[in-house]
Amino acid sequence: MRRDRQGDPTVTSLATIPNTKVRTAIFPVAGLGTRFLPATKATPKELLPVIDRPLIQFAIDEARAAGIERMIFVSHPSKSAIERYVHTDTDLSETLRGRGKDSIADALDAAALDPDEEQVHFVMQDEPLGLGHAVLCAAEKALPGPVAVILPDDLIMGETGCLSEMIEAYGRAGAGHMVATMEVARDEVSAYGVLVPEGEMTGNVLKASGMVEKPAAEEAPSLQAVVGRYVLDGSIFDDLRHQEPGLGGEIQLTDSIARGAARVGLCGFRFSGSRFDCGSKAGMLRATLAYAGQRDEFQQVLRDHQPLALAAE
Repeated sequence: MRRDRQGDPTVTSLATIPNTKVRTAIFPVAGLGTRFLPATKATPKELLPVIDRPLIQFAIDEARAAGIERMIFVSHPSKSAIERYVHTDTDLSETLRGRGKDSIADALDAAALDPDEEQVHFVMQDEPLGLGHAVLCAAEKALPGPVAVILPDDLIMGETGCLSEMIEAYGRAGAGHMVATMEVARDEVSAYGVLVPEGEMTGNVLKASGMVEKPAAEEAPSLQAVVGRYVLDGSIFDDLRHQEPGLGGEIQLTDSIARGAARVGLCGFRFSGSRFDCGSKAGMLRATLAYAGQRDEFQQVLRDHQPLALAAE
């Protein structure tokens, strides 16, 4: 597995070539997870489990299913546990097999990223300078063409992965930047980037002229909120290099997407799955219950606790 420290994210990226094949996925995982302290004091939030499956595993599996060739994890030096997790652990596998637990070892080996078979890079974001800065840290390692960005704490469950749906639609959408969107209540828009739409939704795609980061409810241009999946034209790196700090003094990815919208086009994509904000405790609980509902072994537990939940209301 290749690990690189990104000392200066202003290095010129690989030239963008005119194609729509998405080969790279960027996983921004450098955040400190303060909303889950003290649990995240020693365990990165991306490794927090939804029952027995860490959030980062959902994201990796979604990228694999979408045919991603190269995965770039933008991490922080204090979160080395993520690198240990995603890498194949040969010693653990051999120990499990020595104890006759072959099925568990097989599952762990299948979940891990094998550097001999898959392109995996870790780069460091030493300072919390925003999501846009995190994406820029991956520029030097990205393959030519458009790139995907997956935020692991935005968990989207569905029969088909959100990124697979987006990539399938991307080539015919006629826009260089595509963002996953969902409709939210007006009193919730201030927590999201929001699309400035052009016309009506066509199928699952909504053309847009721009985006606004966390607008006040009364000023929001729509109720189409952007959530943690993006397919972005390769020019996003050049726009990020020239992006001035925005909200909170950070380099906002939303601002650079909006900046390039007139040049490469922008659209929102309405995905079919259910989205859970696992950056919040309530969202993590909802995701856990939803995932438990998909597994036979937990049906009795859910039935036993349903009366208690209703009584609490």
